[in-house]
Amino acid sequence: MISWVKGKLVSSWQTNNKFYILINCQGLGYEIQTIESVFNELNSKNVSDKEIILWLKHIKKEDSDSLFGFFTKDQRDFFIQILNIKGIGSQIGIALLNKFTLNQIINAISNNDKKLISSVQGIGQKMTDRIILELKSKVFTQQIEKENLKTNNFLEENKELNSIFEDLELTLQSLNYPNKKIKNLFPKLINDIKDNKIATLEINSISFESLLKEAMNYLDKNSSNLGQ
Repeated sequence: MISWVKGKLVSSWQTNNKFYILINCQGLGYEIQTIESVFNELNSKNVSDKEIILWLKHIKKEDSDSLFGFFTKDQRDFFIQILNIKGIGSQIGIALLNKFTLNQIINAISNNDKKLISSVQGIGQKMTDRIILELKSKVFTQQIEKENLKTNNFLEENKELNSIFEDLELTLQSLNYPNKKIKNLFPKLINDIKDNKIATLEINSISFESLLKEAMNYLDKNSSNLGQ
């Protein structure tokens, strides 16, 4: 399976609201359908003599063999996810990514914003419901994973704070708070610390007691928002 391609832009063109580019990769020409934002950025810069990288999805059918390319792996992965929904083809996925950024789409799915999703040509109410139903849990899980990664990186750079969070996790577990809710809470606490949203949690003067108090208050008030 082709995952990504690196090569020089040869040409680009638009046909019936579809955007295409041709990339020369070691003497082979790859014709790739892309989204409007990628197409516009490549055409707004002088990149003809520079190598570019696109993340690819290869779709092979009986009567066609197509490549779809994106600047980021997240865009490509979302495109793959939406193709896995029954009744949704590649052009619906492309149309959605043409009209909105990936963050806008993810926020719409997370917030059940049916109006935004259904504003894309070709997506009706039933398809909108299906997209939100099938992708909402996946989007939430991916957001949590990214936040947890940021949290781990931040704690690795702050050894004293990392030690406090390790003690905090053990204490909350001993108080019978669910482990998943504890894990999901930590990114929020880290963000509040970094943004100075909590007066008692200034990064240079954090105590275990103050952090435990904030954690318990949040868990008791917002447990339904942190998963089971």
